[in-house]
Amino acid sequence: MRKSLPLMLRHAMYNLRGGFLIRPLTIALTLGCAGAFLSWLEEEFPAASAWVPTVLFPSHADPQVAQVILAGIAASIMTVVSIVFAILLMTLTLASMQFSPRIIVSFSRDRVTQWTLGIFLGTFLYCLAALPAARSLPYPFAPVATVLGAMVLALVCVGLLLFFIHHISQAISVNHIVDRIAEETEAMIDELMPWPHRLNRHLKDAEPLRPNPSEVAVFSHDSGYIRFVDTRRLVAIAKHYHVTIRVLRRVGHFVPAGIPLMMVSKGNRLPPEATAELLAAFDFGPTRTLQQDVEFGVLQIVDVALKAISPAVNDPTTAINCVDQLSRILIRFASREPPDEGLYDPPGIVRASIGWIHFGRLLEAALEQIRMYSKTDVAVSLRLLRALGDIAASTPDPEFRRILVEHGMRTVAGCAEKLGEEELRALRARQAALESFTAISQP
Repeated sequence: MRKSLPLMLRHAMYNLRGGFLIRPLTIALTLGCAGAFLSWLEEEFPAASAWVPTVLFPSHADPQVAQVILAGIAASIMTVVSIVFAILLMTLTLASMQFSPRIIVSFSRDRVTQWTLGIFLGTFLYCLAALPAARSLPYPFAPVATVLGAMVLALVCVGLLLFFIHHISQAISVNHIVDRIAEETEAMIDELMPWPHRLNRHLKDAEPLRPNPSEVAVFSHDSGYIRFVDTRRLVAIAKHYHVTIRVLRRVGHFVPAGIPLMMVSKGNRLPPEATAELLAAFDFGPTRTLQQDVEFGVLQIVDVALKAISPAVNDPTTAINCVDQLSRILIRFASREPPDEGLYDPPGIVRASIGWIHFGRLLEAALEQIRMYSKTDVAVSLRLLRALGDIAASTPDPEFRRILVEHGMRTVAGCAEKLGEEELRALRARQAALESFTAISQP
């Protein structure tokens, strides 16, 4: 299915930031082209290499020295690249087995790893591209400035290898993993929800689009998770054809092929090419991403927490760290205004409606499973209640505080089924502190 140009550009930029293909390949090809260009420049303009010290290269016309240096660097770099790949694959395997397969997405977006792979491969291509210029026939020529550049890149690779090993030793730490996921999720919240939260907004919101007999279903042609929705394209198509569009699935939902994705009022006005344009506004994929999916960032941390408090692992400290990071995300989310479900153009005329995740649903996704599995763990339950209190203290919204208090009540009620009165005393104290927020007058 053909995607819209803005969607394709955004998808390309997301791939540039994440994965082991685009950025490392770009760096490697750039350095390879630099090696070929510099060697050509030296041959065309011999004065370009006159500044190279004779201590390093007594003769600028001895190709054997240049060939030995370039070939030696290229061969040794490929050996080091194999070591780097082995370390990386070991790290990914360990992280996916010990924590969660979903966090591999976070590892693949690690810029240090991307730059390390790119520079190592780029140094190899640099030497490979410069090597043909060092020749004896038809006349002896040695690209000494290019060889000096290769030597500098080799020194950079040595330092980068040490830094990469140090970085990987930190990257596999669970504290660093969940902190990086939380940071990426917060950045996505800032992009998706730039405006501060407004109280009592629901009293002023317009009525959402309702089903009507003139609606025609638009079926999905692809199976996959909705990763991004081009809302501007939806509005433009709806305005052009004088229809309204009601999107049935939100970002992060899985849509099988053949299932209705949208309902279009007066859909008989749409020609086949317009229907194709509507479907092109959706980006589907086999996995969820952090382009517009706040819940996906939360679920990655929840997976780590659930594995940590499982009987096979029994690591409540890791679960507590995950709860702390989840509270950080929820505080940021609660402080921002969610995207409008109604899309207007011009103001006051609704063209489309699309659902977004709300605070209550995100809170349930973040803490409900942890609450269920930590009924017998006092430390984790106490941290859950403290996290709820921190979120309640950060938001003046009475509806949010009511939801938080209800969740705190369920937490204590669940623990009461498994724990004795002595352990429940501390939990009830924190529950009382949480409930006190509902009595605080709002500004």
